[in-house]
Amino acid sequence: MEATSFTKLLEPVKIGAMELRNRIVMPPMCTNFASETGAVTQRLIDYYVERARGGVGLVTVEATCVDSPVGRLSPLQLCVDDDKFIGGLNDLVEAIQEKGAKISLQLHHAGRQTTLAVTGGAQPVSASETVYKDVKARALPAEGIECVVGRFGESAKRAKAAGFDAVEIHGAHGYLIAQFLSPYVNKRIDEYGGDPEKRMRFVLEVLEETRKRVGLDFPIIFRLSGEEFVEDGLTLKEAKGIAQRLERAGVDALHVTAGVGGTIWPVQPMAVPRGCLVHLAEGIKEVVGIPVIAVGRINNPTLAEEILRDGRADLVSMGRALIADPELPRKVAEGRLDDIRMCMACLRGCSERFNAYLRISCTVNPAVGREKEYMVKPADKPKKVLVVGGGAAGLEAARVAALRGHEVTLYERSDSLGGQLLLASAAPHKEEVNNITNYLVHQIKKLGVKAELGVSVTPRTVKAMRPDALIVATGGRPLVPNIPGIHRENVVTAWDILTGKVEVGDKVVVAGGGMIGCEAAESLAEKGREVVIVEMLDDIATDMPVRSKLLLAERLSRQGVKVLTNTEMVEVSERSVDLIDGKGRKHRHKTDTVVLALGSVSNKELVEALRDRVRELYAVGDCVRPRKVLEAIREGSSVAREI
Repeated sequence: MEATSFTKLLEPVKIGAMELRNRIVMPPMCTNFASETGAVTQRLIDYYVERARGGVGLVTVEATCVDSPVGRLSPLQLCVDDDKFIGGLNDLVEAIQEKGAKISLQLHHAGRQTTLAVTGGAQPVSASETVYKDVKARALPAEGIECVVGRFGESAKRAKAAGFDAVEIHGAHGYLIAQFLSPYVNKRIDEYGGDPEKRMRFVLEVLEETRKRVGLDFPIIFRLSGEEFVEDGLTLKEAKGIAQRLERAGVDALHVTAGVGGTIWPVQPMAVPRGCLVHLAEGIKEVVGIPVIAVGRINNPTLAEEILRDGRADLVSMGRALIADPELPRKVAEGRLDDIRMCMACLRGCSERFNAYLRISCTVNPAVGREKEYMVKPADKPKKVLVVGGGAAGLEAARVAALRGHEVTLYERSDSLGGQLLLASAAPHKEEVNNITNYLVHQIKKLGVKAELGVSVTPRTVKAMRPDALIVATGGRPLVPNIPGIHRENVVTAWDILTGKVEVGDKVVVAGGGMIGCEAAESLAEKGREVVIVEMLDDIATDMPVRSKLLLAERLSRQGVKVLTNTEMVEVSERSVDLIDGKGRKHRHKTDTVVLALGSVSNKELVEALRDRVRELYAVGDCVRPRKVLEAIREGSSVAREI
């Protein structure tokens, strides 16, 4: 599709008095890039500047605390609850505006969705006395409500003073304002609880105070959950009424999302369809006259254009899509769609790291949070670089090395590029993994990397080629434990299952309940097999992001997959396996086929053979030690920058 086909996406639009150069919004996404005091850092500025430079219309700076410490979400959350933060925020604003984007600040109070470690021991507050993840929150009294209302207003005033073009009030995802709006949390019987109008009183007071502090012409955006997807939570029907009331109260745009803390909906995994929340924005748009912003797995510009052309929303948020590729808007405008590095919604670099109080990164974009450090610079002296292995690490290393001007040849022993990315994409509901495979393959072809397929590299091959630098990315192979019967014909690996290389019987035991074991089990269950997962730990899929795991566990349960935790397989027979449970009890389970999913081991043979024989030798990815795609791509990228 040519750039001219994206006429709606690239069309200017106004939110109140603020005009945007296109209809692409970067939504607020927490990064943990702020300082421990909540101040702006250079890392934070560099991260946002890269997205503004890439052509986005509106940058919405992440959830920024209006009432620290009790309202904080993370120890490294950005803050705006004191005048001391204005200067740093202004540095951020000026850097963004210089690149042609507009910038909004999201005002946030966590309410009950925080921890005592984050609040410094201060008891969290909420609409009602409630418990969230074992932490008890107290109900805000009337004077406490007045204080928090003032905090929002003062913070909005600081945002304007810092030069922001707008503010966004976070009224979604189960945070404090949503806790007042939703009967799921709000059980009050005073003027702030009960019917929808009373539950709106707090947010209306916040809006009134905010408007008083910023003036009539300063845009205020409101983030609203169009559906909370919990019992007694907000539904689209009630959200429509809230949206109409917010419009009458002077809100300039509505940013429609979904869910509360503890659900999959605030950050959706790849198993959820693209555009999964657009129907909520569409429903809200039916009843208001102000612009509506849609969100929810919109990682593809073609989908974004369709949403706008069909009148389902006025703007689209492309959050993780812009983490994965900051230049997405510019590439769309230039018709370079094949050059877009699409998000695959794996959650590993963004939400999982944020929730662990780590600075975010990105599986497919290792430059996240290291924007200046990872700028690709031409090599001082072009070299002849040999890359062995065409998986994630090898492809990324080849791409970056070629970008820097090196002459790159890549050898892959199989007949296709992708390595374990191909394996991952073969699992149910993981087609999005193809995004990064397709991108990397396209890029190395475009950059002139010579790819030799179906060739196994030996030390003799390397000696004959005489490369200036050698990058070994030979990956790993399935771990086969040393137990009786493990080499029987009825024993196969999860890799064989996912790639369709083998046939299995009607009854299957999957040994290993990590991610790949569970995915193999699901694949077999979908084909009608009777599947049992045997796992030594007390839970399955512990190596998966939480939201992905929740969905997978639900699917396995629906498909009738049986799970035996705290259990070890100790012997394989022709028609059965011997198992020992956590109490040391041994029993025999009948099965036709055994599937091994017990991890992997590194293919280190080439590295070991060439150590001390090649002047410039690098090892990256699983041949160093088995890990995830995030580490493989990061290592490949990092090494290629050193050559």
